[in-house]
Amino acid sequence: MPSPAKKRKREAPESTPQRVRSIASFFQGQANKKAEKTEQIVDSANENAAEETLSDEALARKLQAEFDKEGAAPAVEPEVPNHKPIQEPYAPTETDSGPPSKVPKTNTISLQSSVGTEDTISLSIPFDQSPLTFDSTKCAAELQVHWATEGGNASYALLTRAFVLANATTSRIRIIDTLVNFLRVLIEGDPSSVLPAVWLATSSISPPYDELELGLGGSAISKALKKVYGLNPYGLKSLYDKYGDAGDVAFEAKKRQSFTLMKPKPLTIKGVYQSLRKIAMSKGTGSQESKQRIVEKLLQDTRGAEESRYIVRTLVQNLRIGAVKTTMLIALARAFLYSKPEGAEFTIRSRQDLARLKKEELAEIYNRAEEIVKASYARHPNYNDLVTCLLEIGVTEELLLRCGLQLHVPLRPMLGSITRDLSEMLTKLQGRDFSCEYKYDGQRAQVHCDEKGKVSIFSRHLENMTEKYPDLVSLVTQIRGEGVSSFILEGEVVAVDNKTGELQTFQVLTNRAKKNVEIGAININVCLFAFDLMYLNGEPLLDRPFRERRELLRSLFVEIPNRFTWVKSLDATSADSETVLEFFKSALENKCEGIMVKVLDNVPKANLEQNKEAFTSNGMDVTSGEPLEKAGKGGRRKALLSTYEPDKRLESWLKVKKDYSTSSETLDLIPIAGWHGQGRKAKWWSPILMAVRNPETGSLEAVTKCMSGFTDKFYQANKDKYAEGTPNVISRPAYVEYYGEPDVWFEPQEVWEMAFADITLSPTYTAAIGLVSDERGLSLRFPRFLRVREDKSIDEATTSDYLALLWRKQAERKKEEEQHPDRDTEQLGWQDE
Repeated sequence: MPSPAKKRKREAPESTPQRVRSIASFFQGQANKKAEKTEQIVDSANENAAEETLSDEALARKLQAEFDKEGAAPAVEPEVPNHKPIQEPYAPTETDSGPPSKVPKTNTISLQSSVGTEDTISLSIPFDQSPLTFDSTKCAAELQVHWATEGGNASYALLTRAFVLANATTSRIRIIDTLVNFLRVLIEGDPSSVLPAVWLATSSISPPYDELELGLGGSAISKALKKVYGLNPYGLKSLYDKYGDAGDVAFEAKKRQSFTLMKPKPLTIKGVYQSLRKIAMSKGTGSQESKQRIVEKLLQDTRGAEESRYIVRTLVQNLRIGAVKTTMLIALARAFLYSKPEGAEFTIRSRQDLARLKKEELAEIYNRAEEIVKASYARHPNYNDLVTCLLEIGVTEELLLRCGLQLHVPLRPMLGSITRDLSEMLTKLQGRDFSCEYKYDGQRAQVHCDEKGKVSIFSRHLENMTEKYPDLVSLVTQIRGEGVSSFILEGEVVAVDNKTGELQTFQVLTNRAKKNVEIGAININVCLFAFDLMYLNGEPLLDRPFRERRELLRSLFVEIPNRFTWVKSLDATSADSETVLEFFKSALENKCEGIMVKVLDNVPKANLEQNKEAFTSNGMDVTSGEPLEKAGKGGRRKALLSTYEPDKRLESWLKVKKDYSTSSETLDLIPIAGWHGQGRKAKWWSPILMAVRNPETGSLEAVTKCMSGFTDKFYQANKDKYAEGTPNVISRPAYVEYYGEPDVWFEPQEVWEMAFADITLSPTYTAAIGLVSDERGLSLRFPRFLRVREDKSIDEATTSDYLALLWRKQAERKKEEEQHPDRDTEQLGWQDE
């Protein structure tokens, strides 16, 4: 804040009027004119900008002070609220023809007030109302008039408003309502902004199989914050130490900024999305400088502290609004039930009609729409195509055809439910034919091939792995049988000994290069164990029973020993318990994780009536004749089908892994960080990062993420304990060794007892690094929380050298098991009855 003397000097009229001077002419005359007061101002400005370029406000104030020092009137009065600049009388000179009508902008400097620049119209929209009462048409009409003065596109302030309201509640229903209403306004007011808004709201800019990475480090954002908001390194650090979130730091810095040299140009939703794509596409020499300029421009153009907060959170790709992929799909489905773009021909329902429905009837309409949108996205996970189709045809069955299975676009894989006990699995599948398959210790792969022979390979998480496996790509022409033109199949890629065919561990597979792999340079050979066929010769097979899909796979493709074959399997029923047990043992002996159990057929409806009593007594659906899965909250239990259900975890596929009890050891680990959960766990911390203690350095070394073994009650208590804003949540501690960036860091203060299946080498975790490997640490497979060790302090937690000792014992035990395969079955956690 300026001193009273300085303020009086700025506001007092000068006795001698002066012509407006350019910045260039001003600097020419400065060498011989010095005054003590100006030197103090300049020295202070230079001190604050010792490491960074001056902020807009600092630079403007510096130049303004130097104008004052000359005894001249300011070139242009600062635009201070409630202050009207004093007009000077005009004094003509010999060369003047009259008073100047307007001062050229290129020769002036002006302080613009940043107060009151927010988009108050967008920030007042009540998106958190029920969609049944929210009038999207009225809001869209008002906003269109408002946007017309700023270029016609939807403002980023509108998206910020939705983020703020979503962040202000923990209610999932309220979050969905907010997103639904926001999307409705865009659909009716600016349909071209719907797609970029969806990308921005999901913290991504491209689909996972064609991912564009921003490539921004923390230093780029820190540098931009310092430059644009005039922070020095100490000020930035103190803000981050206090708030612990880069977005909150930007919020506070923007809030404290009183003036800027330039009036912000309103950000638009499309403009922000395009800026992110420019950052991601910037490559080669000078790319970092180019990215830096874009980041700074985004921050300069923010209007208000909330826009700054969410621009920075977008740049670090962590919005923290409690919305995940499923939430967005639900919001899209519901929004297109209420609204459509101007000129679209699909049918929508009015708010009044939907409001008259009973709660159950409305829920049924919602559920039907949501299932269509979710199914479309599961088969074709790309918002570019999904949103485009929704804008054209709405939520209709045609969406499944227009935005369905497509070659070289990976579908989201079907998942299996975990079962801890073989007898539990047999009970669940009682009366059904099923197949037991080896669950290989490898990497799940989805292989696409079109009529022209182009091959794409995708991981379980839809990442493109084609470059990683050129040897598998070269196999396609050999495994494709006569009559096969195109296909999508699924299997497990396992490291093998090419000569003996002996299976190797997943750890060996991780040592294989991921990019630019040359076939001639491959020293870790792999075999693809195929287990499903989802697409054949242009026809999706998802609705076919598993037995039929498997038969097509094995009859139309050619087996190549040790390179391409089928998963080892056994067909059985619940009466074959002894045979299934022996098969499970053989899977473990062959270095597999366990077995997968899959329902082979749908129950024919012809058998329904004669078996109705049995179906009822055995927990089956008397309507469809299907065994039932556990019901969701308030929902009817679903039938066990043998179809392929993308992106669903069903009990028609069951995993039976090596039981946790096979390891008698447990570890006492320290919870040090967490991530925002997804889906049902969105309101809690899940997973949680665990660490061991290094007794020599005193540091904590990350060893694993855990999300198993917790009850809902424990999750809630843990979230309450480590709530943001409490002393239990801290900024990144220097004593923690971890390469990643969790959403929140915990104050280390308690010990949890953890069970696990195996200890493995890891390139991600730092525990015991240097003790068993110079480049890799140790991690846990299948960690599971047991209890809080209230009797132990963190000084008594498991140490890194003890973890290394257990790893060596495990390696020796495995070596003994290989030499003595007929070991006691009790060591496997099984006992013969």
